[in-house]
Amino acid sequence: MTAAARPLPVALLLPGQGSQHPRMAAGLYGHEPVFTAAMDEFFDAAGPEGGPLREDWLAERPATDMDHVTRSQPLLFAVDHALGRLLLSRGVRPAALLGHSIGELASATLAGVFGLRDATGLVLDRVRRLAEAPPGGMLAVAASTAEVTPYLSGDVVVGAVNAPRQTVLAGPDGPLDKVDRTLREAGFTCRRVPSLSAFHSPVLEPACRGAAERFAAVDRSAPSVPVHSAYTAAPLTGSDIDDPAFWARQPVAPVLFWPALEGLLATGDHLLVEVGPGQGLSQVARRHPAVRRGTSAVVSLLPARPGPPETDRSALEAAMARIETAGHPPDRPTARPPDRRTAGPPDRLTA
Repeated sequence: MTAAARPLPVALLLPGQGSQHPRMAAGLYGHEPVFTAAMDEFFDAAGPEGGPLREDWLAERPATDMDHVTRSQPLLFAVDHALGRLLLSRGVRPAALLGHSIGELASATLAGVFGLRDATGLVLDRVRRLAEAPPGGMLAVAASTAEVTPYLSGDVVVGAVNAPRQTVLAGPDGPLDKVDRTLREAGFTCRRVPSLSAFHSPVLEPACRGAAERFAAVDRSAPSVPVHSAYTAAPLTGSDIDDPAFWARQPVAPVLFWPALEGLLATGDHLLVEVGPGQGLSQVARRHPAVRRGTSAVVSLLPARPGPPETDRSALEAAMARIETAGHPPDRPTARPPDRRTAGPPDRLTA
């Protein structure tokens, strides 16, 4: 990746369910002031739930399974958002955002659609509801949606379209296990996604009833930069933002990440920066023709696999060096975190 007279605009990719792992990005906590402050703001906004969330996030062996909805969803949201804030503090100004699953809510918060405190309350309300849903899971299949559709049964549905030949199924545990076995016997490669819930399937619909009222009760604003929705495969519109049901149904609706990525790159080539744990979205993005021909590029902010704290820090600095080489010289890190009493404005991106 080389610098050019007109650098590629930056688009942030924010991952969702399946990317979580113990101590994700924790190597930056206490080391990167802006990241630390943003995480602390989230824990403070979470009220009594903030302490247990922080303890489990920083623990080698969390008291609550990190794949459980009460841990994976709020901590993914918090880490995605805090990493986005860190990039902003380094002078990176994204031209677009695209989140996967809970990453869409983090994207909307970074762009100022929701304030952090309101968004935190909405995430926690969501996970309390989903924790009461029947147990289920998700299954990644190396196949197209057309190939897997004939094998679906027992409330198992297509939960996400991540790439032309990467489809994620979702449903109750028993039927999902049966579909898994049938697909493997038919020669398909399958892998269970780390999740204890059937995200993006009708199984969760009863648990989401009433959530729209919570979204209706909070302020929502137009995004300061385009947020490409993985639920509509298009930039968020005023109608989307104003519709509480649009946000409330996201745990039930399928994720159309690949169509959304195609829509984003149809607007022009971008430097795609994955802002979250792991490199799952980076791996998907590298399959896109624009990246394969070298006109767009991909940078991952964190390492592909969990490791000691130093790996988070070295991965971040390597990513910042690549972003600088691509024509986006970063600002120097601030010496101290921002005053929390004035932390509202950094939640909103500015062009």
